[in-house]
Amino acid sequence: MDKFRQNTRLFFSNKIGVAGLVILSAFIFVGIFGELIAPYDPNARVGLPFQPPSANHLLGTNDVGHDILSEILVGTRISLVVGILAATVSLILGSLVGLTAGYFGGRVEEILMRIVDVFLTIPMVPLLIVVAAFVGPGFRNMIIVIGALSWASSARTIRSKVLMLKNKGYIEAVRGLGGKPFYTIFRHILPATSSLIIAELILMSSRAVLLESTLSFLGLGDPTQKSWGMILYYAQARSAFLLGSWVWWILPPGLLITLLVVSFAFIGNALEQIANPRLR
Repeated sequence: MDKFRQNTRLFFSNKIGVAGLVILSAFIFVGIFGELIAPYDPNARVGLPFQPPSANHLLGTNDVGHDILSEILVGTRISLVVGILAATVSLILGSLVGLTAGYFGGRVEEILMRIVDVFLTIPMVPLLIVVAAFVGPGFRNMIIVIGALSWASSARTIRSKVLMLKNKGYIEAVRGLGGKPFYTIFRHILPATSSLIIAELILMSSRAVLLESTLSFLGLGDPTQKSWGMILYYAQARSAFLLGSWVWWILPPGLLITLLVVSFAFIGNALEQIANPRLR
């Protein structure tokens, strides 16, 4: 409990981390209550096509008369959920690989880290595009694809932490008393890496949100759902740049994606400083 209080105090003393938390909290609020605060049904035709911003439609309308502000508010939930779930899948895989490789060492570590090196060598975005196109569009497939292909960097980071921990006196004492490998890993080593894992989850969420937006923009998202990436896809596909409507159709969701990624990065940076005091 004292360690938790100390880490909490360190986090809230970091102005960048607090700013990121405030921004992310606002996005989460909108994600939860977006449908309630949206002025219109995002799937209903409530105005003329390509109508510029006005008192009735603060961000204008798209090519079929949908209110863009309502689309953005409702799409916040999809972008957040896909990003966080994809990051969670990725972190679970990375944690399992990192914990196993760091603790067992030897041949197991060598094989696992060669696999990690392969994933880190392959350009991530082109690989994601190819695999996502192969498995088909849809947010469920996108979560699986992003999670299954973006775990390698976290695996390497967690492995380095485990290598430091497994030579600690209390870990050697547990092993000397006959503690089974998986008991030692999940009872003693995993809790000691929890702050690092949380920091990795936050940072990976920022990458996952960006990757989701990229894949959706390329038409690999779910066309029946209103995510920020799909809003950008339809804007680009329906000549927003040619007709001058990009100012209210493309710019707002693009800026929100950037702001959300930055908020995750701020929080992750603050948590990394807590997990690794040398970064302060």
